[in-house]
Amino acid sequence: MKKLENKVAVITGASKGIGAGIAKHLAAAGASVVVNYSSAKEGADKVVAEITAKGGKAVAVQANVSNEADIIRLFEETKKAFGQVDILVNNAGVYQFGGIEEITAADFHKQFDTNVLGLLLTTQGALKNFNVNGGSIINIGSVVSNIAPPGSSIYTATKGAVDAITHVLAKELGSKKIRVNSINPGMVETEGTHTAGFIGSDFEKEQSRTAPLGRIGQPDDIADVAVFLASEDSRWLTGEILLAGGGVR
Repeated sequence: MKKLENKVAVITGASKGIGAGIAKHLAAAGASVVVNYSSAKEGADKVVAEITAKGGKAVAVQANVSNEADIIRLFEETKKAFGQVDILVNNAGVYQFGGIEEITAADFHKQFDTNVLGLLLTTQGALKNFNVNGGSIINIGSVVSNIAPPGSSIYTATKGAVDAITHVLAKELGSKKIRVNSINPGMVETEGTHTAGFIGSDFEKEQSRTAPLGRIGQPDDIADVAVFLASEDSRWLTGEILLAGGGVR
């Protein structure tokens, strides 16, 4: 029997990058997965097609995680497709870098609405759909909350908030048998980091040089950790922040 057989997982921001990798790995481990996306329908449909082609179960559901009505629909569609929720992966996130002189209120709200408010609203929605056996909530943070790179004031603040929320909810939801942990990746090669110009840049070279394991991450590196946290293998872990950055800290 596969580790996540008969489990249902909702992964936000799963049309590409880390989220897509996690969706595919959870499905390979036996879970039925909901591939959430905000605007990239084509990417989400592609992830679903890859999963179902390998015999897995998946559906794509559009929802902006910072919109309460969208969250209600996300879990209504999840319930229609698969029933209860056992695993929630709060992966949806945005980032933008710039010095303190460049920060605007719009930048602040864009990142906090998705990275923090979105996480809270999605968790709130999921709680109504967990059963008496509890489950696992996996937040995707970042090593930036440890290393605090220049030019990342807002993004680092959002990920520091994710760390704090993870600790709070682990205590708050333990009585419901719901474990809450965070995976904090370092730099990972994704569509987003390619688009932002990080891949092939001096910044990437410096990240690889300073990482004890000598490279940046791949989505699979993070997805395997997510499978561990979603499964009974991590049954005694809650409130933990797992740095997944090849030793960067």
